[in-house]
Amino acid sequence: MKILNIAERTIAIGSPLRNARVDFSQMTATVVAVSTDQFRDGHRVVGYAFNSLGRYACGGPMRDRFIPRLLAAIPDDLNDPVTGHIDPQCAVRLMLANEKLGAHAERSMAVGTIEVALWDIVGKLQGRPLFQVLAQRFGMPDCASATTIPCYVGGGFYQPVDDLSRVVDEVQAYLDAGYTHVKIKAGGLSLGDELRRIEAVLRKVGAGNRLALDASCAFNRSDALAFTRAIESYRLRWLEEPCDPGDFETYRLVREASGGVVAGGENLFSREEVDNFLRYGMFDGQVVLQPDPPLAYGIGEFARIVETATSHGVPRANIIPHGGNMMSLHVAAGLGLGSAESYPGLFGAIAGFSNEVTICDGQASLPSAPGIGFEQQPALYRVFTELSKEIS
Repeated sequence: MKILNIAERTIAIGSPLRNARVDFSQMTATVVAVSTDQFRDGHRVVGYAFNSLGRYACGGPMRDRFIPRLLAAIPDDLNDPVTGHIDPQCAVRLMLANEKLGAHAERSMAVGTIEVALWDIVGKLQGRPLFQVLAQRFGMPDCASATTIPCYVGGGFYQPVDDLSRVVDEVQAYLDAGYTHVKIKAGGLSLGDELRRIEAVLRKVGAGNRLALDASCAFNRSDALAFTRAIESYRLRWLEEPCDPGDFETYRLVREASGGVVAGGENLFSREEVDNFLRYGMFDGQVVLQPDPPLAYGIGEFARIVETATSHGVPRANIIPHGGNMMSLHVAAGLGLGSAESYPGLFGAIAGFSNEVTICDGQASLPSAPGIGFEQQPALYRVFTELSKEIS
């Protein structure tokens, strides 16, 4: 098997939403298409991926370093000798040749997005949905027969007008759609306004363990601790990213002050960073870990992050991939993790799940389309097919 060409494109998200630190009006993303010399059902096999939500496009490193390295590789250096199909882990090793260690975010997103597109190819060549391929590859065979996975909805971004009434209506719509657990943003308002917002949503969801908060790294140490104490009585599901992801001491203090679960990891991009986070955050298992596969060198590195996390006593049930998209859904299901995340209808074409996925009583059905299944997301697939024309 041979890679014929790789195309990338920057697309605008252009959302009016914001969290405590970032508005998405200028946010971009990178979409990738990897064309091969293989055909299935009369169509050329092309792999697709994008670099998730909340990070800007990463096409520069792709164009300058990683795409040329893959295109220059000979098939024997890329392919599994048993199947003759591309091995995404061989591709990652080739892309990282002559790269210094460390400074992961400078390249992890570019490499990871391409790697996920290669997994899409593997699934398509096998004619199986990606979660089944991953279950077999990473030693979780029972997961291949799963039909559903728990799924919570992430939303509650700050609205430019009528924020309180709109977040309540938004949460009600999620409950009506079949979700039972909700996450909303926090840390972007005064403490009094935040508490009113939380209490209004609690009245909708009915219990603290059905509501999580995402502070999007909003707080310094003193503010994080003050906020933690202010919400302690609500007994919420978790408080996510209360501070800078590298501030292990504040994470430790927040966890101790809350007596509950702290979440983080979407801003950690390698197993080494996760190892330090868990080692020095001293969570004693009271943590929800949320790396994002295409942001963190891809699915192979994500599997190694899971191994690292479990060695620190974090149960698989407490590992939930960030992203709210089809890529993360397959990773969660294939690796036997606790839940998937969903972002329905919030970020245009690149958010949400395919037409095959339904939500009922807090469970997401698993797709049957081969690979990731972007072909069952009409708006996003149009973006990919336009990109594919550049390399056809």
